Amino acid sequence: MLDGIDTMVIDLQDIGARFTTYISTVAHVIDACAEHGKGVIILDRPNPLTGTRVTGNVLNAGYVSFIGIHPIPILHGLTIGEFGRLWARDRQLPTPVIVPMDGWRRAMWFDGTALPWVPPSPNLPTLDSTLIFPGTCLLEGTNLSEGRGTTRPFEIIGAPWVEPDVLADALTELALDGVSFRPVYFTPMFSKHTDARCGGVQTHVSDREAFDSVTFGPWLLATLKRLYPDDFAWLPPNDGSHFIDKLAGSPELRETIDTGASIEALVAGWSREAAAFERDRSDILLY
Repeated sequence: MLDGIDTMVIDLQDIGARFTTYISTVAHVIDACAEHGKGVIILDRPNPLTGTRVTGNVLNAGYVSFIGIHPIPILHGLTIGEFGRLWARDRQLPTPVIVPMDGWRRAMWFDGTALPWVPPSPNLPTLDSTLIFPGTCLLEGTNLSEGRGTTRPFEIIGAPWVEPDVLADALTELALDGVSFRPVYFTPMFSKHTDARCGGVQTHVSDREAFDSVTFGPWLLATLKRLYPDDFAWLPPNDGSHFIDKLAGSPELRETIDTGASIEALVAGWSREAAAFERDRSDILLY
């Protein structure tokens, strides 16, 4: 497949979350080019969620998949070029050539770049949905709708058995920073619960600097499990593991929810893992 080329050029807009497959594609391209003696050039692009937000657990090596290709936190704070450098470093492969950005700073959100927002996915139509995605994406491992099939994917979530006001009140009682919840009914046009009337909430971020989408995810799952123990369910295991475990990077989140263990302790452990990764990544940063 690589016959006839000297160098592969990668130009992809990532969103800064471990689940997304853009960085997995970069990893596979670097591997293939190294195997065949081809060069790699990455045209760097902004991390839409800044390069300073490093949060969430580091993926357990036993749960590597296309939605979790490398032991990094849920929010890794890297540009796509920096991820390429990290991948090559950790696998002892030739370092790709990075064409760096001009003027980007780590604290920048995407809307501070003056670049047009081009949806990196049909299900991430706005920066708002991308901001919330690292938390609500975990619902992909459950029987709830994560909002696919609506005009507000990952902002709107729910299921036919969810009572909107009850869920909104329960999430509000958590007093999470920078966010509020609006009760909604919605009908997905495709994906989970197609054509079924669902109850749920829309997540509204009022202060994106204060809102921690990664921490929000476990609290959301725990609240849904507590309110609807007979209806809430994980998607059945496939290929030997639950899909939620692939998303979460280990079975720890699922087991914490199922046993009613402490979300605070879970999140504290995640914070320690993220801090260790932040130290480890320092030598591959470009900005």
